[in-house]
Amino acid sequence: MLKCMTIVGTRPEFIQITPLTKAMRRRHSEILVNTGQHYDDNMSNIFFRELDLPKPDISLGVGSGGHGEQTGQMMIALEPVMLSEKPDWVLVYGDTNSTIAGALVAAKLHIPIAHIEAGLRSFDRQMPEEINRIITDHISDVLFPPTEPAIANLTREGITKGVVNVGDVRVDVIFSAMDKAKTRQPELFAATRLSAGEPFVLATIHRASNTDDESRLSAIVKAFNSLEMPVVLPVHPRLHKMMDTFNLKFSGNVRAIDPVGYLEMVGLLMACRMVITDSGGLQKRRIC
Repeated sequence: MLKCMTIVGTRPEFIQITPLTKAMRRRHSEILVNTGQHYDDNMSNIFFRELDLPKPDISLGVGSGGHGEQTGQMMIALEPVMLSEKPDWVLVYGDTNSTIAGALVAAKLHIPIAHIEAGLRSFDRQMPEEINRIITDHISDVLFPPTEPAIANLTREGITKGVVNVGDVRVDVIFSAMDKAKTRQPELFAATRLSAGEPFVLATIHRASNTDDESRLSAIVKAFNSLEMPVVLPVHPRLHKMMDTFNLKFSGNVRAIDPVGYLEMVGLLMACRMVITDSGGLQKRRIC
């Protein structure tokens, strides 16, 4: 039996671990570590409840901060945890600051690393996530890409050993959640003043490159306000902050709501006519 340490910290990772954590605990020992990168209830705890995940064994409570500060604080907190627990493997997911922090600490302590959702590339090194995923791939021992193009990306970078195409775990989660998600739709329609079957756009904006640039965010708000179809927009905390900072307002056509849980988001995706988003995870779910 292996002793594995799973490191997560953001809502995409909470979703990704769902099938793996449940399967792993049937045969192995798992220590689930939550860095606290996403700490608002609607961004973190609700996912553990809705997806029936075990509570984290260790919560670091790192919280927000600049990329360097946040990653550094995670590494400082993770090192004594790994030294104390002595896991056989460290599992990291995707491309967040939690991902790179966990991978770097494990690599320096000579603990084998498994990277789930390896090999994905945007080819835009202005994105901090791109740096995180590239570095994590190059220091991991086993890589689990979700697609053949992801394998091709790794091959171009000289990574050919320990690469196994396992498919996309997020697809497994979404299909298992669809029936429950349908039951959330009536309440969502009421909250957004929509009738069942009424066409609408589902939108999310959260990347700093969009929210923190006043001219870009102004253009996005103007575009949303001018759409003919209603726009349902779960508002990310960063978007809320920058809307206030730049004194921007949505029109009545934009139904701005608080961040929603996973089941609510899947319910909205199943009902919407169109998606406008800067979220890679949301794009994947819409394709499903």
